Amino acid sequence: MHFPTTLLSLLTLFTTTITATGTANVLNLCPNTLYLWSVASNVSDQFTLGPGTTYTEAIHTDPVSGGIAIKITETENGLGIGAPQLIFAYTLNPAENSVYYDLNTVFGNPIGGRQHKIETGASGCPSLELANGTRAEGSAKTVACFQDTDLTLRLCSS
Repeated sequence: MHFPTTLLSLLTLFTTTITATGTANVLNLCPNTLYLWSVASNVSDQFTLGPGTTYTEAIHTDPVSGGIAIKITETENGLGIGAPQLIFAYTLNPAENSVYYDLNTVFGNPIGGRQHKIETGASGCPSLELANGTRAEGSAKTVACFQDTDLTLRLCSS
């Protein structure tokens, strides 16, 4: 059977493989309400994260910046006023079938004195921890796992 080139091109377009990705989750185990934004080339609306609640987004890329930073403060509208921020950042790399992730603070320690931990539950994928709200000297800063892995930041995890 002979197909015209245009038809073959259309069939190829509609049969491309869709690659699965995991989720980025933030679970608030702290006794207080926190405020969260998903930041890339655009900033999401503020999300209020009450005690015991979870924020979830599909791991994705930004066509301009590439990476995503989930920024968390103890202050309502904290992102706009430069309040201390805990930053859960990730970058998807489909060519490597991987997601790189990190946990840091800027402008001070927003949820100090508490442990925060990114866990994957996936074999061979490292967790990241901020004990007492700060990174242990010499600990890894950015780590990687498979792109379909769910990443969960557990705030006040101790």
